[in-house]
Amino acid sequence: MPQIINGKEISAQIKEELKEKVAAMKEEGISVCLAVIQVGDDPASSVYVGNKKKACAYIGITSLSYELPEETTQEELLKLIEELNKREDVNGILVQLPVPEHIDEDAVIRAIAPEKDVDGFHPQSVGALCIGQKGFVSCTPAGIIQLLKRSGIEIAGKECVIIGRSNIVGKPMALLLLRENGTVTVTHSRTKNLKEVTKRADILVAAVGKPRMITREYVKEGAVVIDVGIHRNENNKLCGDVDYDDVAPVCSAITPVPGGVGPMTIAMLMNNCVESAALRQ
Repeated sequence: MPQIINGKEISAQIKEELKEKVAAMKEEGISVCLAVIQVGDDPASSVYVGNKKKACAYIGITSLSYELPEETTQEELLKLIEELNKREDVNGILVQLPVPEHIDEDAVIRAIAPEKDVDGFHPQSVGALCIGQKGFVSCTPAGIIQLLKRSGIEIAGKECVIIGRSNIVGKPMALLLLRENGTVTVTHSRTKNLKEVTKRADILVAAVGKPRMITREYVKEGAVVIDVGIHRNENNKLCGDVDYDDVAPVCSAITPVPGGVGPMTIAMLMNNCVESAALRQ
């Protein structure tokens, strides 16, 4: 049986550590505050926003919530972000993506002050990661590094293959694994002989966005498999990019869906908020 990498347990550990840190900061008169903006009422976004508010309440972070109607203009949204950028009491600003089609996502990401960019999406944050400088890191890839480290999985010197090259997961994941001295290959829809490439991986990160696409044919015996995907299958049950039942018998460690990578994203967002408040001091 493979080692099941339990994101629920590891994210709970991180939240406990942050709770203690926030309590200590409060004693020194330092408060932590996250502003969350949601435009429209996309049901998945509403669930995420609700989970973020719960995590803030648990850790002791103040959360400000801005639920704006679907027809909010880009100008109105950018004006709100500008106001929050100027507020001394706000450490982190998060705009829940996706935004409605009439709003330019890139303009919104760029409008957030880099020192309050707790999602790690601002070009300045991404650039800092590229050249090894300090800055906020996209929460899902940062969470995956914590999953590996806290599960006792060595990254240095390992062959790491990522399936997917998105700006939110694939690219920052590659940079973080490089930072941990992994040997990194990024694959995507145009990669030739994909199965041959993924079968070299000691650590395989699936962020492809296709339900249960990754079967044992893609996985080397004894590999560590990290599943970033989240979908609903034909029976409306949650599943990932990895066909768990098929892959689990051949790998040494695997993340389940749900309960693997998902909980880590919010834990790392909370971590970035606390870091932001500490840095401002």
